[in-house]
Amino acid sequence: MFDLVHAMRTRLITSDAFAGGRIIGAILFEQTMDRLVDSIPTAQYLWERVGIVPFVKCDAGLAERNDGVQLLAPNPGLFDLLDRANAAGVYGTKMRSVIHEANAAGIEAIVAQQFEVGAAILDAGLMPILEPEVSIEAPDKAEAEVLLADSLHRHLDDLGERSVMFKLTLPEQADLYQRFTEHPRVDRVVALSGGYDLEESSRRLRHAVGMTASFSRVLMTGLTADLDHAAFEARLGETVAAIHDASVNKVGA
Repeated sequence: MFDLVHAMRTRLITSDAFAGGRIIGAILFEQTMDRLVDSIPTAQYLWERVGIVPFVKCDAGLAERNDGVQLLAPNPGLFDLLDRANAAGVYGTKMRSVIHEANAAGIEAIVAQQFEVGAAILDAGLMPILEPEVSIEAPDKAEAEVLLADSLHRHLDDLGERSVMFKLTLPEQADLYQRFTEHPRVDRVVALSGGYDLEESSRRLRHAVGMTASFSRVLMTGLTADLDHAAFEARLGETVAAIHDASVNKVGA
């Protein structure tokens, strides 16, 4: 089964639309990092062939829901993965936990854990993308996002002179995360689509000052294995163009 999955990912990575200069980075699954694209290790292919910075997903899934959130599940294989990521030429990592409601204790626990694991990733010489996703189904999403932003800002002081990246759900208050785009301890703030479709995620991104897209789910919109080459390239090209446009052309900018 994973051979079929990797074939689809290879088709994506080797597409002219993917390598058209509008994509900065790509987040790989561990199995994708360990495989080859065009007879070259995937991370090496991304950086050397198309100039895209490789990251790897480093979490082991989600823990059970508690205090309105799902923390990162325990990951005893993390340090082995970090060693292999370094050897493969990967630049950084990404780890996802989920906030389901505006529970201050739960959100603080999520952020504390993200920064704790992030520090270990920095110690290994990699750039961590911290991803405390706020579910778009949260009944009090706007309140949860305010609590999250405040907690993230407090924990940035823990980094000393080091820096991280944030991957955050597109917020209800468009400029909520602008403070992070200007913070010396934050290299970049990227947005996850979180279940919004291409139209809605692009609309929200246009208003989100300083945020660029990291839309893995949206990027795959309409792409199926049975599309011929021309149709696949056209569909992917349209999606990449729309996401890129929303990232760089902000409302009021």
